Amino acid sequence: MTRAFCIPGIIFLVAAFVLSLLVSISLPYLTALDVARTDFAMVEGSKERASQRFGRLTIDYRANCRYDTDNDRICTDAHHGYSVFIQNADKSETVDIGASWTRGLAVHPVATAVTFVALCMSFSQHVTVTLLASLTSFFAALLTLIAFAIDIALFAYLKHQVNKLNGLNANTKPGPGFWMTFVSFILLLLAGCTVCFGRRKQRMSGASAYPSYPMSSKSGGFLSRFRRK
Repeated sequence: MTRAFCIPGIIFLVAAFVLSLLVSISLPYLTALDVARTDFAMVEGSKERASQRFGRLTIDYRANCRYDTDNDRICTDAHHGYSVFIQNADKSETVDIGASWTRGLAVHPVATAVTFVALCMSFSQHVTVTLLASLTSFFAALLTLIAFAIDIALFAYLKHQVNKLNGLNANTKPGPGFWMTFVSFILLLLAGCTVCFGRRKQRMSGASAYPSYPMSSKSGGFLSRFRRK
């Protein structure tokens, strides 16, 4: 692979891997990298303002954190497929985000692992390995796209559920981890295309390296036999 195509492809994969890894760790360790969050003010009874955040912890583990008016954080224990219950101010209404909506977040660490494999193979100069690196990058992009679709579904469902509660002034929005997943998807596509184009350019440069010799013939045809030498 020519160096002009090799270096950008590796840079794209490194950036995509770092972003995907941070999203995979997320809550409760990296509390700023949640997937979706809801800020709501309880207008009835208490003026407490809280924040409900959805995110991830490590591979196969999830967590959610709550913030009160003093910005004190309370996070649940890390486990895969957790449920979240949200109540209004007077606790007369309750909505829940079932485990089936958070269980799908496990796709994030899987995409991270595949991205790491593509990154390792991208350092190889072997033509077959670089082709596999390109295909692996596209596969990681597909997994990241699936993870991003799950994030969108979780965000939409969270917003729908919170809006059911009366007496809450809710503001649901995507978290930084939401957009980091999207950027990781774009970088993986660029990495796959870059590695693929680099392999094609390598094949073309290899083919042009062979010397070509002009075809020559000493025979001048039938009439050349009668020419005076």
